Amino acid sequence: MAFPSPTAVSAAPALSQREFEKFSRLAYEHFGLDLPGSKQGLVAARLGKKLRELGLKSFQHYYDYVQADRTGAALEGMVDYLTTNHTSFFREPKHFEFLREVIFPALRSRPRIDIWSAACSTGEEPYSIAMALLEESPYEASVKLRIKATDISNRALEKARCGLYADDRCQAIPQAMRQRYMVRSGPDGFRFRKEVQSLVEFERLNLMACLPAGYRCQVIFCRNIMIYFDRPTQQDLVERLSAHLDDGGYFLIGHSESLNSIRHTLEYLSPATYRKPGPMRGSQIGRG
Repeated sequence: MAFPSPTAVSAAPALSQREFEKFSRLAYEHFGLDLPGSKQGLVAARLGKKLRELGLKSFQHYYDYVQADRTGAALEGMVDYLTTNHTSFFREPKHFEFLREVIFPALRSRPRIDIWSAACSTGEEPYSIAMALLEESPYEASVKLRIKATDISNRALEKARCGLYADDRCQAIPQAMRQRYMVRSGPDGFRFRKEVQSLVEFERLNLMACLPAGYRCQVIFCRNIMIYFDRPTQQDLVERLSAHLDDGGYFLIGHSESLNSIRHTLEYLSPATYRKPGPMRGSQIGRG
């Protein structure tokens, strides 16, 4: 998840400082997004599209519309427009090397391996996890691996569930892997085979709300999202996510991120790679 790039807003009203502060407060209170004043132009550009879509005449009208909707759908639509989903297959490849060379050997004796992609965007990360472990051990991965992939954006999840990606998005996947795990879908795209898609369960989840009750896992990918939160929100998120991680489990963040400035109990292993203290019990199985 990332902030949008500037885009032209044709015939959109100006976003006043007071209106920007209202939307910033909503984004922070409900989603943990920290929108500094430097993002006012980007917020105006992105929400200006929503105004035109809804046929509203002002940002204040849109704010009132969001506040009046008790279903939460309007609020979800707002965050869909405030965030964009920049990702790629095998992004930050050292994590996938570590997954194959260190994490998987430590977990392969378990009857089940649960991995959580906590901000999965349009699905490239969880599918990369699946391919990496299928490459390491096709049978064990297909039998044991369960990937929970969550994101706040319904639009991103819709694309992820489809498993269809344009040619240019698939260039980061080695050709031999594309042949094993994907099939051509139309002249300009590839779709993941059912046996790969079956390893991933996609679910809409606001990380600032209640996390999956009773769910336990051995690996959490929480990459390139905490840079958009302030320090208290980062600390709260790491604490709550860590509670779902088995002792001895692994916690991976983006290489542009760090846990140095917050309190936590995780052990540092290498840049952007942490471990929860304690021995991992092989009999534990993920739930949820």
